[in-house]
Amino acid sequence: MIDLHTHTVFSDGELIPSELVRRAEFLGYRAIAITDHADYSNYQFIIENLLKTVEILTENTNVIVLPGVEITHVPPVKIPELIEKCRNEGAKVVVVHGETVVEPVAEGTNLAAVEGGADILAHPGLVDLKTLEMAAKNGVAIEITARKGHNITNGYVVRVGREAGVKFVINTDAHAPSDLIDRAFAMKVGLGAGLTLQEVEMAFATSEEIVRRKIGNEKAAL
Repeated sequence: MIDLHTHTVFSDGELIPSELVRRAEFLGYRAIAITDHADYSNYQFIIENLLKTVEILTENTNVIVLPGVEITHVPPVKIPELIEKCRNEGAKVVVVHGETVVEPVAEGTNLAAVEGGADILAHPGLVDLKTLEMAAKNGVAIEITARKGHNITNGYVVRVGREAGVKFVINTDAHAPSDLIDRAFAMKVGLGAGLTLQEVEMAFATSEEIVRRKIGNEKAAL
């Protein structure tokens, strides 16, 4: 299992990074990105503190740990700028909190995320075809989520995303220990969203591709 969207006590998650990674390791995770909720007030705090531990955890567990953020409820006009700032601070994975139907996310957030070149647009809700076509062009992966509530529109995202030719990833958006899943359950999430078995495998491959690119080793054994 590779999971590129999780949270710790640095935002609204329940676990410190070390416990999150240990629990993920127990479930057979090969790589995980810690992507706490960030805006202009706290992105430096999150990244600075993750950088203190991700190398230690990667070297002393069986899990590759990537520092990241989930840019959340930031005014759309400022999202591309914040994506760049987060990367400059050392974030390896930049996720943008998309226009889920269960939260009042500002209209235009999905478009700003793909225009700004985020790594992943998370739970994008009733995202339009034009935005997804731009995501495909800009190399922004689209999330199929295991998270309750956010997953309501997974089927829609698969249908329109397939038409646009996007690359999918399957993530948990984990906030608590019970949110973590193994690869077999991730496959069920993908199939339940309407992906074919081949498309689920392609989603897993996209996650692997992102990890390899972020650690600077295209041939890394995951």
